[in-house]
Amino acid sequence: MPAMSALTSRFSLIVAIFLSVSALLPSMAQAQVGNGLEYRIGPEDVLHISVWKEEDLDRKVLVRPDGGISFPLAGDIQVSGRTPLEVQDEIRSRLQRYVPDAEVTVSVDKISGYTVFVLGEVEAPGQFTLGRYVDVVQALTLAGGFTPYASNRNIQILRRQDGREVTYQFDFRSISRGRDLDQNIILQSGDVVLVP
Repeated sequence: MPAMSALTSRFSLIVAIFLSVSALLPSMAQAQVGNGLEYRIGPEDVLHISVWKEEDLDRKVLVRPDGGISFPLAGDIQVSGRTPLEVQDEIRSRLQRYVPDAEVTVSVDKISGYTVFVLGEVEAPGQFTLGRYVDVVQALTLAGGFTPYASNRNIQILRRQDGREVTYQFDFRSISRGRDLDQNIILQSGDVVLVP
């Protein structure tokens, strides 16, 4: 009987841990969205915009180089740097005058706007257009890794932010030893990883 009691208490503990982790999952997902990891639309992306029960308002739209789109009854909308949900809400509010209670859906049909560049002493330098966000280590892997002449302690990430160039330092040797992992940032579209 004591063995049965111990088994029951272990089972109760496992159930309690499972329920605690299950309760945390939605808040973890919200934290990821809050961290800005949701997809942000970029120039040359193709959006599929549809309005329920309005066949004339169902179309694919190319994001212009200036980051804008044109949509019937909604006019010109700046979409670059915004999430599909944000664009969806703006189109819905603009259509309210013409289509009350419009149900709008915006999805990214083709991703062309998320591009990173890896240059310098890597095996396959170049431009990489991707369908998902990558961090610095992943970008270096896409470029085939380092050449024998690479200085992997002095890597720079160049980012254009608010009209000026910002530089982030990256020490691969430190990362490979499990230290300073916060420097392995998620790259933004247009970032340049420069390996001297």
